[in-house]
Amino acid sequence: MNKVSIKDIAKKAGVSITTVSIVLNGNGTERKISPSKIKKIMDVAAELNYRPNQQAKSLRTGKTYTLGLIVDDISNFFFSHLAKTVEEEADKFGYTVMFCSSENDEGKSRNVLGTLLNKQMDGYLIAPTSGMQQEINQLVQENKPLVLVDRFFQNSSASYVALDNYKGTFDSVTHLAKQGYSKIAIVTNDSEQIQLQERFEGYKTALRKHKIPFVPEYVKKIPFKFSAQKTVREIESFVAANPDIDAILFTSNNLGIPGLEGLRNLNKKVGKDIAVICFDDNDHFRLASPSITVISQPIRAIGKNALKILLDQIDKKELKQVKSVLLPNLIVRESTPVKASIIPAVKSKATDSTAKGKK
Repeated sequence: MNKVSIKDIAKKAGVSITTVSIVLNGNGTERKISPSKIKKIMDVAAELNYRPNQQAKSLRTGKTYTLGLIVDDISNFFFSHLAKTVEEEADKFGYTVMFCSSENDEGKSRNVLGTLLNKQMDGYLIAPTSGMQQEINQLVQENKPLVLVDRFFQNSSASYVALDNYKGTFDSVTHLAKQGYSKIAIVTNDSEQIQLQERFEGYKTALRKHKIPFVPEYVKKIPFKFSAQKTVREIESFVAANPDIDAILFTSNNLGIPGLEGLRNLNKKVGKDIAVICFDDNDHFRLASPSITVISQPIRAIGKNALKILLDQIDKKELKQVKSVLLPNLIVRESTPVKASIIPAVKSKATDSTAKGKK
């Protein structure tokens, strides 16, 4: 079977070879080619099973049409869905994405970054470890297209797409306070990463606003390197040592899932004995019984924004810093009901009002 060429696509689509070339190189919109014509050309290319000659394309454009993505753990719900979004969006522009997991290990993160740099990729999306600032600053100085995702460095000029993490935990504690909870614990990772620091600050500030004492014993920090089972045991010990806690805020899903397991092992009934909120949403939290209140991140928007900024850097060959901060969404579910101890008081007021109405 003969290899399909852009000439074949042009003939079937009824357009010029130049127009096909412009569209397949991802410049159709920029060159003011109509969306309907772009779609037609792409549909014909897919129908004919067109595969571009990447080597020739790279020589012609000076691009490899490959991107590197470094995340903590590709199996983590947040990062796996982020990677899927980036891959799907990059494919629309003819780019292939190579994924690497750093496992939040400083040595491994530097190794995988070096591997990607040696492959001369066109740009990089990185969820950096806390010790990578020097490497990130070096890439910026070398004018390498680069966007940080999920976290950033305050003293770096690298572009980033992140979440308003402070708002996420502030809103969560506010919700718990309004539901009647006052002994609110937080389980987080023992890390200097900016996103976790912001979540901790949001927690503390909300406590102050609602005149709830900050109790150091209600704070549990767990190292990233702990296994899931060790994390379960740590959370069990923490909860057992603080039996008066009436609510827990987990700052990531990789803590929330073992946290729920630990509560179950202690025969703590979520929504009855203790309220639970977790950062990040996933099917486990949505389908659990009771379902878990979460701080949902706009993962697709984070991935699409990060990729757009990166491709703009690649096309314009300039690294003007872009700071994109998206808002979280608190999704209230069954794990944070009105606290049982205040329900009788509410009923009593209602009864009093009824009695007054009868007089």
